[in-house]
Amino acid sequence: MAVFWHVMVPLVQAQTAQHGVSINISLEPDTLDPTMAAAASIAQVVHTTVLEGLMKIEENGTTTPLLAESWSQDPDGKAYTFRLRKGVYFHDGAPLDAAAVKFSFERAKAPGSTNKARKTLFDNIVRIDTPDPHTVILVLARADTSLLFRLGESSAVVLHPGSVAQVATQPVGTGPYRFGQWVRGRHITLVKSDTYREPKKARIRQVTFRFIHDPVAQAAAVQAGEIDLLFNFATHNVRRFQGDSRYHVLVGASGGKGMLAFNHRRKPLDDVRVRRAITHAIDREAFIRDVLEGRGKAIGSHFAPTDAGYVHLAGQYPYDPERARALLKEAGVKIPLHLTLSLPPTPYAHMGGPVVAADLAKVGIVLQLEKLEWAQWLSGPFKGQFDLTLINHVEPLDYQIYTDPQYYFGYDSPSFRDLVERHANASNARERQMLFVQIQRHLAHDAANAWIFAPQVATVARKGLRGVWMSYPIFVHDIAAMWWE
Repeated sequence: MAVFWHVMVPLVQAQTAQHGVSINISLEPDTLDPTMAAAASIAQVVHTTVLEGLMKIEENGTTTPLLAESWSQDPDGKAYTFRLRKGVYFHDGAPLDAAAVKFSFERAKAPGSTNKARKTLFDNIVRIDTPDPHTVILVLARADTSLLFRLGESSAVVLHPGSVAQVATQPVGTGPYRFGQWVRGRHITLVKSDTYREPKKARIRQVTFRFIHDPVAQAAAVQAGEIDLLFNFATHNVRRFQGDSRYHVLVGASGGKGMLAFNHRRKPLDDVRVRRAITHAIDREAFIRDVLEGRGKAIGSHFAPTDAGYVHLAGQYPYDPERARALLKEAGVKIPLHLTLSLPPTPYAHMGGPVVAADLAKVGIVLQLEKLEWAQWLSGPFKGQFDLTLINHVEPLDYQIYTDPQYYFGYDSPSFRDLVERHANASNARERQMLFVQIQRHLAHDAANAWIFAPQVATVARKGLRGVWMSYPIFVHDIAAMWWE
């Protein structure tokens, strides 16, 4: 049952910054269970802070043991043995053991599970052995060179078996911070845990996540000293803070893929010529310059330049309104074509929507802009109720979403699913590399979506706050690594 709090608590101010940190993220989570919902805002609040996994993904993208102290791999790559750290406790004092890991993973792979890594990670686990309380053996159907990275993502955190019913609203984990309070529409507070195994490592006493998505309101909160860290993975107007002596502006890389997503279930978007026409109609470089202040790179498939094996495909559909009009005519589309563009409440979407609309208007496509709250976007476009939506997918290497025809795009390609299956089963490194290239080219050829940008991350951090990530291979905030100078 959902729990709501109506008692307001004081926000962390600059004067008390030595004891806590206030972080603004644009979107409020709809749940705090990252194992059953896909929104990146969930992981930003609870991953590595409240809930931890066997492995940890570091700022440079490498993986290190976390709840596991060590691991070993069988020669065929189909079995991994993890030794759990001793002396690890959940926030209620219950000890972490192998049974909790097995429970969490079996829950993630159970029929009806909505875990976003179910197909890529958990369905590949055919058996989980726990020979003793501190050993977990994962037996795989096929070798997976990305297994350790996947185990470091938020979808693979280890949950408390005895409190899993409340994880959506009051999660109990093993991390350095315990859940404190959720004031809906305002903020979530985490407090340093007294059960954490390394109490001296977590130097921040309290963290408050605020949810302000309007750029003007964000700037006002920063200027008022209410925010210590303003996190923006694709937004405008960060330059205003570069001259502020109280703040640093940190610019780094991300694995995000910003795109105009199509609903393949709706005509005429089921016609590849129409999707290609729309892609040709968008001036990517102008979008990046005008909406992101130049902080991004043009992309042409569902892959970011930070991905190993990335192929630059933006040139496949250069900005060409004349070609776009010709393709629409070839597809028999009656002009003007009226479509709705649904926009989530993020700065890049609210600023980018009119830019995309102006581009498409030049080729005879008239967009009605629909501004949605995040909960509306999750219950509407994310459930398949949309024509077009402007969205940034931040999960790394999540191309497997295109193998699911029930996913909100409605993309259904047996040949693409075959490519992904062949890639997963390939044992030869060269073969895997070639198939990875084909996967990228296949999505681009089908114009499965109109990819626009891979954003840089611009983070505004108060001077004196150390340990803040600059680059984000995954979207988490490693609070235990931060401290006040």
